[in-house]
Amino acid sequence: MKLLVCVSKTPETTTKIQLTSDGTEIDTTGVQYIMNPYDEWYALVRALELKEAAGGTVTILNVGPADNDPVIRKGLAIGADDAVRIDVTEEKDSLFTARQIAEFARGKDFDLILFGKETISYNGSEVGAMVAEFLDLPYVGDAIGLEVEGTQATVTRDIEGGDEVIEVQTPIALSAAKGMAEQRIPNMRGIMMAKRKPLEVVQAVDFPDTTRVASYQKPAEKGSVKLIEPDNMDELVRLLHEEAKVI
Repeated sequence: MKLLVCVSKTPETTTKIQLTSDGTEIDTTGVQYIMNPYDEWYALVRALELKEAAGGTVTILNVGPADNDPVIRKGLAIGADDAVRIDVTEEKDSLFTARQIAEFARGKDFDLILFGKETISYNGSEVGAMVAEFLDLPYVGDAIGLEVEGTQATVTRDIEGGDEVIEVQTPIALSAAKGMAEQRIPNMRGIMMAKRKPLEVVQAVDFPDTTRVASYQKPAEKGSVKLIEPDNMDELVRLLHEEAKVI
């Protein structure tokens, strides 16, 4: 089985995001970066489990600059066989990223192309579906379970009121959500081996920017909590009608 896992670099989960003075960029001073948890904990680990059960290879793919390499190396330490970084000077929008992934994967006969369901930095959930469209592949989003038998994949999705089970023939693209696998911590042997595993750098395809960030805005500070006595339901209803805000 030939598996491709697409990974992103994101700020560490406890990072307090600050903006530049003009609000057009995120201030990266002092920010610690990690592999996007949905990509690492669920997509990558499930791909490794499938390889261990049925054989094959797991390739990590990242679109970004050279300073993404330490994040990619962590994926190699966890157990991926090799990695590819599509070299761009700065990370761009979802459409640009999806086009780069699709052009790399085209014609390489991957059985599965896996993504995390979203990045924790932008929460867009867009790239996987776009790649599937570009490659004319079936796409299943927000999967919490994946089994593969021959060329048939059985994918489980969490839906309101229960689970949805989908059977689809490979090759497919899918995004992984919580429940797909359990996080793995790289051991010392894996870390040492990662230094010798191949990390290929390829040039990006020519594709125009289609979006521009006009500005970022931080959400409003949370207001104070109001406590209502259990027997004062009229006041609770009034507050819900007049003061409560849907976020």
